[in-house]
This record gives sequence, C-alpha cells and structure tokens, in this order.
Amino acid sequence: MNISKIDLNLLVYLDVLLREKNVTRAANRLNITQPAMSNGLKRLRDLLNDPILVRTSDGMVPTERAKELAPVVRGILLTLEETLQPNKDFEPEHSHRVFRIMASDYAASTLIPALLKKLRTQAPATSLDIMTPSDVTFHDVENGKVDMAINRFDQLPQSFHQKTIWRDSFACLVNSLNPILGNFNLDSYLKAQHIWVSKTGFGVGVGMDPADVQKLGWVDEALAKFGKQRNISVFTRNYHVAMHLAVETDLIATLPLRAALLYQNDATMKVLDPPFPIPSIELKMIWSPLLHQDASHIWLRRLITEVADELHL
Repeated sequence: MNISKIDLNLLVYLDVLLREKNVTRAANRLNITQPAMSNGLKRLRDLLNDPILVRTSDGMVPTERAKELAPVVRGILLTLEETLQPNKDFEPEHSHRVFRIMASDYAASTLIPALLKKLRTQAPATSLDIMTPSDVTFHDVENGKVDMAINRFDQLPQSFHQKTIWRDSFACLVNSLNPILGNFNLDSYLKAQHIWVSKTGFGVGVGMDPADVQKLGWVDEALAKFGKQRNISVFTRNYHVAMHLAVETDLIATLPLRAALLYQNDATMKVLDPPFPIPSIELKMIWSPLLHQDASHIWLRRLITEVADELHL
C-alpha cells in the first residue's frame, strides 16, 4: 500500500465511525452529509479490504480488523493534533482562562482548596470549573474538553498522560463518644457498624451488594484476605456524607487519611489507625495528549505538583 496515495481524511472518518458505530451520527460529528460519510466508509472498505462495520440486530458492529485499528488510528490522530497545536506563552497574572478539572470529592476536599489559594495569588483572573466523575467521560478528557481529571484510577486509556499526585494511607473516623474507643481492635471493629464509601470513577454507578466483596473496594478486599467481613449499614458515594454520618452516629468511616484529617481539630471526632493493614491508594492527575504541550496546561500541572509537595504529610 502506497501511503502517499491515501487520503488522510479517511483516518478521521475511520476514527469517528468506530466511535459512533453509526454513519449518520459520525457524519453529524464531522459536520458533513450522510452520503459523504457513506462514501467515506465505502472508500475505507475498498482500501482495507474489510467491511469495517457490519450491520447486526444490535446495530453496526466493528470487525476484528477494525477493533485492531481503532487504538492505532486514535493514537496517530492525537499525536498529529498535539504536534500541530500552536504553542503560546502563558502569562498567569494576565490570564482569564477557565481551567476545567474533574475531581472526586476526596480530591476536591484535600487538594483543591490549596490549589485555589495559589491560583488566587498567581493567576487571580483565572477560574476553576470543578466537575464530578459522573459529569465527565474518558472521551471528554481525551478530546481536551476537560483540562484534567484528578481521581484514583484502576485502568486508563494508553493515550493519556498521567502523574501521581500523592499516595495516601487509610484511617478510621469515629465519634469521640463512641464506646469502641475504650477497646479499639480488629474484633471490636468487626462487631461495629460501618459506613462504606465508593471508589468513584467515571460515569454513574449502580447499587451495591454487601455480599459482593470483589466490588466493595480496598477496605473490604483487605479484610477478605484475613477471611473477615465488616457490617456495612450505609453505602455512600460521597466522602463528605460519610464523614458527616460518622460525626452524627456511632458508625465508623474508614477512608483515606487526608480526608479523615479534615476533622483532626474537631473535638467531637477521633482519627484512629485501622486495626488491620490496608494498601495505600494513589491520587493521579490525567490529561489528553492534545493539551500536553499547551503552555497554560504545563503551568497548571506544575502548580498542582507544587501544591501537593507543600501538602506532604
């Protein structure tokens, strides 16, 4: 195949077709007519000698060849867009840029306040648009619609850039009047009632099953290694809710230490070490290759790293 004879627009068509799996939607994404996209699909089929998309009862489904090509084509296009983007100097003191950051409530509580303080000093006219994980998809980050996502991630697309902000251990947050404080050990921990907090990711979650330890996350997986299971009374997807419930009830909230330390000066609460080992977690920031060379984005990443270093425990 002579690459000099290939219309590179076909790579864009292929990328969008494999994302949308629908000719009409793909055409709308590229602001071209449906016949033009259909013609592009025909040319792709001729070029690759493969159907690319096959109509089934479930709609258009990509062939195995198309599935192999999808990440390669996406990577090529992202690299090309990144390379061709103009690189301008960034002057934070004069900038009116809006930084859009997806942050879990854990990150929003422990990192963002210190970051905002720095922004108010160094770039007073900039703004922060903080979004929750359910507001954002990986595609939003990949396409540069969101400057950055800050969370804990199990899996990430290979195209993303990433940097670890910090590692965090776990702690137990308990009301200071809770009788468990007189004898806090693994046995009393297991007999007590608990608040579960989800490991939030992208998209909207579903209901939890207390018996499904594999989906309960770090704390319960750590207990399962000892053949133990805790009694969970409340499931929540929000660390602030978990901490408030621990304040108001006799329930125990086991959560990342930095979140628990938000209550370290509250006389009504006690922050305790868990009575069993729990692996630490990593808070990461991820961003699109499209923004990797952007001067304002480079400045923001450096600022976040600086803030994290200053917040070192």
